[in-house]
Amino acid sequence: MNRPLPKIFLLALLLPASAGAASLRFSGASLQPVEVAPETGTGLDAVYVVNSTSGLSMTFTASSATTTVEVERFDLRGASYPATVDPATISRNGADVTLSTVEGGCGYIFREPSRVSYFWIADYSAAPFTITAINPAPDQDCDRAYLIPSGDAPHMTYTSINGRSYDIDRQITLEYTTLTPDPENVRYNSASTSVSLPYVNGQIGITPPLCDTYFHLSGDRFLRAWNREQQCTSSRFTTSSVETITKATQTSRIADNEVKVETGSLGGSAPVEIEFEAAVTDAAVFTQWLMARDPEMDDIIYRTSDLSFKYTFTEMGTVYVQFQAADASGKCDVSSDQYSVFIGESMLRCPNAFSPGATPGINDEWKVVYKSIVSFECYIFNRWGEKMCEFHDPSQGWDGKYGGKVVPAGVYYYVIKAVGSDGRKYNLSGDINILGYND
Repeated sequence: MNRPLPKIFLLALLLPASAGAASLRFSGASLQPVEVAPETGTGLDAVYVVNSTSGLSMTFTASSATTTVEVERFDLRGASYPATVDPATISRNGADVTLSTVEGGCGYIFREPSRVSYFWIADYSAAPFTITAINPAPDQDCDRAYLIPSGDAPHMTYTSINGRSYDIDRQITLEYTTLTPDPENVRYNSASTSVSLPYVNGQIGITPPLCDTYFHLSGDRFLRAWNREQQCTSSRFTTSSVETITKATQTSRIADNEVKVETGSLGGSAPVEIEFEAAVTDAAVFTQWLMARDPEMDDIIYRTSDLSFKYTFTEMGTVYVQFQAADASGKCDVSSDQYSVFIGESMLRCPNAFSPGATPGINDEWKVVYKSIVSFECYIFNRWGEKMCEFHDPSQGWDGKYGGKVVPAGVYYYVIKAVGSDGRKYNLSGDINILGYND
């Protein structure tokens, strides 16, 4: 069964295929004009940058040899203000309409009954690239590098049919060496980079290189297309900008009898060992890590000029850590993000029974339950005062053995001396009941 085609599809079949954008051909030019794609919404079919309009002619191809074509010109006000083109400068050969005289800095309109085509002609000779040298400015900022060119490459523009001005990007290339951060490995790596400048009209300001370097300027896109690119290299640039990357890595500790303190960042149950690492860019001369009890970093409790160090936190509370660096003059400086390390209060509890050898892995070792214990001594005796074992790490315990053999069931005694992160002193003693076990 044949179904009728949808109305939308029938309409599509009846409409003619849209033609591509119109274009121009040029002759008499010493250098081939460069076509620049106009911004969407300008109404222009194309923008052409010509080296010079002297002796230049251009040809537009009409839809057919019999189609009438009217030629007009418009200025910065847009296509709503057309001006007549001298008929004496227009000739026709079949579908080709040729203008023997071309002006720069204006637009051209080719009107046909079925379409209207708009073009803009930019004269490069009116804004040539004349930069012959480039050097660092005598005064530099910490967050901006300035270069002074000899010569310029001023704005080049075109105008939409509505009279709006658009910049033509000259794609001038500025190349130099800088440093790029590698946060994972806490270091900076040398890297070549480049900046594309749409124009140069006076002093150039860019993100400053992070190492001493030379600037290499080349341009522009039109001279490149014409194989006439100009290049220059600056004198040595001395960097003063300072940047840093830092990293804090807490040493992990796994103990099944330690109560964890959830901080969301650094710290937890003391003692907490953290390695702090920093890397700086070449201009950094002064460096220091600071620790303080307040986020304003006024109450300093520790400082070091080392880029990397380890520190063990043993006191309850929050400590703030920050890295600082500066250049030789002290004008350019940087501070890292602030790290906060929280240490919780202490706790120590002792079980009173276990069963070594009864069920492996289940209550077969006597261990305290603790958090934030920074000093610890534990001694275990039998009922005759004979020492069965001792240990000085609260994560350790007694497996119920003496001389390599499990001791008999019965009552044993512990004596503990400990100090917590909050300064609390623990002097504990009590019974340990060893339950029956299998030999």
